[in-house]
Amino acid sequence: MPEPMTERPAGDAAAADSDAAAGGRTPVPWSTLAAVSAGGMLGALARHGLAEAFPPAPGRFPWTIFWINVAGCLAIGALMALITEVRPAHPLVRPFLGVGVLGGFTTFSTYVVGIEEAVEGGAARTGLAYLAGTLAAALAAVFAGMTLVRLAARGARRTGEERP
Repeated sequence: MPEPMTERPAGDAAAADSDAAAGGRTPVPWSTLAAVSAGGMLGALARHGLAEAFPPAPGRFPWTIFWINVAGCLAIGALMALITEVRPAHPLVRPFLGVGVLGGFTTFSTYVVGIEEAVEGGAARTGLAYLAGTLAAALAAVFAGMTLVRLAARGARRTGEERP
């Protein structure tokens, strides 16, 4: 059974590292939990609004959720490249935008429900296309988001180097 989480002084990184290596947990700051929660609420509301505005027809390919997941993955790839490779960000940017907003916006649980509904509704091919298509498009979107940010950053560096 895991040990209960304990509070540590802010600078006690060695103790936290040893607990993590031993399978223990370190506490998550309340500010991080608040950032994830607030972002998740915003992302989920945006997704819900789009899903309500563009509901899928029964037995048809659920394009709205497909494009939500692809757009969210594109944004996640771009965000992660931006804040890890291009410009350092405030420590709460990643939890708020990456985990919260974009994690709440993308919806792989609804994706699975869409596959199940298609199969149960007699549209197994649609379900299979949705299963494979979403996975392939989401992975390609993450890669594209990262690549676009890297290319833009490289171009900005070249432009900046040419100025006296």
